[in-house]
Amino acid sequence: MENKKTIGIPLAMSYYNYYPFYYGFFNELGIEIVLSNPTTKKTISDGASLVVTETCLPIKVYVGHVLDLINKGVKNIFVPSIQSIAPKIYNCSKIRGLPDLIRNVVKGEFKIIDATLDKSEKNNNLSDFLAEIANYFNITDKDLIKRAQNAGFVVQNNFWVMMQNGLDFDNALKYATKSQVVIPPKKEPKAINVALIGHGYNIYDKRTCMDIFKKLENMEVGVYSAYQLTREQLSGGMVSLNTSLYWANQYEMTGCAGHYFQDEKIDGIITLTAFGCGPDSLMVEDIKRKSKLFDKPLLNLTIDEHTGEAGFITRIEAFCDMLYRSKRAKIIEQRKKIEEHLTKM
Repeated sequence: MENKKTIGIPLAMSYYNYYPFYYGFFNELGIEIVLSNPTTKKTISDGASLVVTETCLPIKVYVGHVLDLINKGVKNIFVPSIQSIAPKIYNCSKIRGLPDLIRNVVKGEFKIIDATLDKSEKNNNLSDFLAEIANYFNITDKDLIKRAQNAGFVVQNNFWVMMQNGLDFDNALKYATKSQVVIPPKKEPKAINVALIGHGYNIYDKRTCMDIFKKLENMEVGVYSAYQLTREQLSGGMVSLNTSLYWANQYEMTGCAGHYFQDEKIDGIITLTAFGCGPDSLMVEDIKRKSKLFDKPLLNLTIDEHTGEAGFITRIEAFCDMLYRSKRAKIIEQRKKIEEHLTKM
């Protein structure tokens, strides 16, 4: 395996939002991608052993995945610094400083591909970011880099089309990276439907979230997330909660909640956040306060490396039971009103 043409991507953090783009981009450049293995208990414990206790779970998981790539013999590891996705729209400090964190806590013979994207800077845009990545591999052909950028957008757009049409994350990723678009049959709402609010790396990493999608589906509960929404719908959700955009991933939280608060098919909201995440604590508090205006029950689940699955399941089951009882009571009340109306005719 030639080091110059291989890049390792940790199966964590930005992977859950942008891997389809990275896949199309690197493949067009002729660079082979090596992914770390799915998260395990060892992944988390290995990462946690290298950082201070107060570090949030997603960062501990990320460090663990970097270690996994090093153990695989990968020499070039992609650790971008995503400072800002738009003027005055920022990531949290841990994401912004991710390359420095990895450089200081992880030891080994590997090279960090640490290109920086900061759209708050005048002369730093996506094209500059991608050119900086390509330069690590001595690729300077502007036309080739542009073609690779376009190839990335094609794969990313196909992924979003499938997700927004109700395909599950794993299959959407699989088909997108095979240059296929598969639209599933329209999903009919279940008796009970919830919106799962959280960042992709929290709700789609099956180990850290304890496969919450499967748990809810086994309870015959329909599950919806930000990945089924368009940017316009997420923006509308922000407006409905009268909230300004400041954090780069705020659409996934506040925008998503704002949209589903107004969606009649959604019976309740579940927020899933990592313990110790400063931005999420602010966003969830805002969501909790405004949930009262929409009469939608809300359950906040917080996860870290010590979260027990039994208690996790119990809280979900209790919440869903409450939703079932509440909906049944409303249906009975509606029937009574109809019967009373008919008897008066």
